[in-house]
Amino acid sequence: QVPLVESGGGLVQAGGSLRLSCAASGLTFSSYAMAWFRQAPGKEREFVAVINWSGRFTYFTDSVKGRFTISRDNAKNTVYLQMNSLKPEDTAVYYCAARLGSGTYYTRVGEYYYWGQGTQVTVSS
Repeated sequence: QVPLVESGGGLVQAGGSLRLSCAASGLTFSSYAMAWFRQAPGKEREFVAVINWSGRFTYFTDSVKGRFTISRDNAKNTVYLQMNSLKPEDTAVYYCAARLGSGTYYTRVGEYYYWGQGTQVTVSS
């Protein structure tokens, strides 16, 4: 049973916005750092953003800084990725990931225990 389910992907024009959601179940959500990764065709999965258990600390890959924000609602067991000023190079399958820990700077695929099934984001030029 996959405890993470993403939603909110779709097709958008360059410059547009999307908000991804990731709902967790079967986890003590507030004990987990949550992250978003993405994988474009023919490329490795890459880190996008992470938020610590409380939501106080966040960290982004350089290419999305100033355009994407990550937030969480521990009462709803949900993490969000707000994506603004989207570019064609943001096109990818976006994955939600979770790991136990009180830190923030978990940026490697191997550091995460749970993964969602992914949601497609396509940005047209």
